[in-house]
Amino acid sequence: MSTKKSALQQELVTLYRKALLRGVALEEIEEKIQKQLDRISVIDKVEADFEKKRERRVINRVPKIVRLGAFVVPVALLSFGIYLVGSAVFPIMAYYVQTSPALQTSSLLAPIPRSEVMDVTPLVIDTSGSVAGTISSSDEDDVPIIIDEELDYTNLSNWFTGSLPELATGQVQRPDIVKEFTLDIPSLDIYNAKVKIGGTDLNNSLISYEGTALPGNPGAPVIFGHSVLRQFYNPSEKNPRRYNSIFSTIMTMKNGDEIIVTYDGVKYRYIVQEKAEVQPEDVYILTQQYDARQLKLVTCTPEGTYLRRGVVTAQLVQ
Repeated sequence: MSTKKSALQQELVTLYRKALLRGVALEEIEEKIQKQLDRISVIDKVEADFEKKRERRVINRVPKIVRLGAFVVPVALLSFGIYLVGSAVFPIMAYYVQTSPALQTSSLLAPIPRSEVMDVTPLVIDTSGSVAGTISSSDEDDVPIIIDEELDYTNLSNWFTGSLPELATGQVQRPDIVKEFTLDIPSLDIYNAKVKIGGTDLNNSLISYEGTALPGNPGAPVIFGHSVLRQFYNPSEKNPRRYNSIFSTIMTMKNGDEIIVTYDGVKYRYIVQEKAEVQPEDVYILTQQYDARQLKLVTCTPEGTYLRRGVVTAQLVQ
């Protein structure tokens, strides 16, 4: 059909030339030209209809399941991609909108200026509640250490900037002392969570920082736990990876929520008093105040990130 169309166009050009040579009237030329244009228009329409029919025949030869898949698969992949992005971004945005503003008014006070926090060597807390250690000036040879690999935050030793502080309890280490206890948070569906005293592995248990108080004693056990995005939160005892997400929602706790600690067969009941956020270098959260019997829960915030540390402080009531 394209050949025929080209022939008509060539015929139209020839008609113009003949008309100019013979002196044919303009009206006659226009009439003949219009006839040629009408023929060309009809040919264009026929060609378009032919192409549509040909495409339809090709499409009809493809199985319906393939045609349906060609439409559904891209839509499904696009929707899944939007869901993945939204599931990662939405909890963090919700944390900043709902949880974080309430924490700004209850930030913990550092016992020393923030500019000098990293110069305390080491942080040692004795039974009198005083903090030992001297403020040392920075050596000229000291340079920042650049870490070019992703840290494993299931290892507690990576939670603080610099080396881990050493706490002195003033107590003689006894082999018969209980090194594990359990923790329940009914409002978060956390039951019988294992807490180890000392260590750094957060994959298999919570960690009570060694050197902080024992449950029920003056001071505060400081318990660390891992967090992930809230949609992956599953603290069930049947979940073999429960400790990877167990503290994901502790910053949603409210004042008055109950925390139960069972240590050496004795249950201790704590009530949440306040929540706060601190920077990764703020090791003063380990400081013990021996005029109170408290409990501190610590995790990374916002959930699923490692930007800051969220601290929940609870008071022993019985």
